[in-house]
Amino acid sequence: MTAIRSETSPASSPPAMDRRAPRQVTRVSYALAAIATLSLVYLLRHTSPSCFHASHPLELTLSLAPFPRTSCDAASRRVVPPDRRLAKLRASPRWRRRTAALSASVFPTLRGLGLLAAPSRVLCLAAGAGHAVDALRAAGVRDVTGTDLVEFPPLVRRADPHRFPFSTAAFDLVFSDDPSAICGALLPSRLAAEAERAVRRGGGIALVVDREIETAAVAALFKRSRVVDVKDVILDGSQASNDRRLTL
Repeated sequence: MTAIRSETSPASSPPAMDRRAPRQVTRVSYALAAIATLSLVYLLRHTSPSCFHASHPLELTLSLAPFPRTSCDAASRRVVPPDRRLAKLRASPRWRRRTAALSASVFPTLRGLGLLAAPSRVLCLAAGAGHAVDALRAAGVRDVTGTDLVEFPPLVRRADPHRFPFSTAAFDLVFSDDPSAICGALLPSRLAAEAERAVRRGGGIALVVDREIETAAVAALFKRSRVVDVKDVILDGSQASNDRRLTL
């Protein structure tokens, strides 16, 4: 039998390079901290006290510098006043086509049914940017309120169509030129009930819906109304959609 004894020699001392590594890491850390501190001091000393320029105190402008020197220079776009934005929209071909279609095909029919006149109080649902609101005012209707889930001043205010912030019988006509206003609503029956609550007795509810939607399906949502007219209209130069009108 052979016995083997295992002998372990004392641990040797680490090489000199291993002893220098922690010192180098510490020096690099101090250098990076110093650079960060100097950068912060530089930014604090050179940051503009205000995002507004002295010559134009109420207007935000976009810097043409290749790299933003301040957070103000990094602004993504110019802030356009609501009136200027509306003027730009009115000049667009789509806006003009929609206004012309409403004025030629929709409003005369509503007038013929006795649902629209100059003193009428009109509530526009799903008004978007305000096409219908603008067209109604241009047609001589003085009291028009535009609402949507997203505010779009100056023509459209924010309001929940399932719970209107208006009193009962506040309007003579509830109108929408957006096909998704009723069919795309979260709760169509609730929206229909709110529309009936907001319109006065004898007033009207006029809605534009897709051609594929059955008139009976839309009429079934309105418990206190009856269909008085259905007409095909063309909006934006696209395929005709059905304009369903219901009145109390």
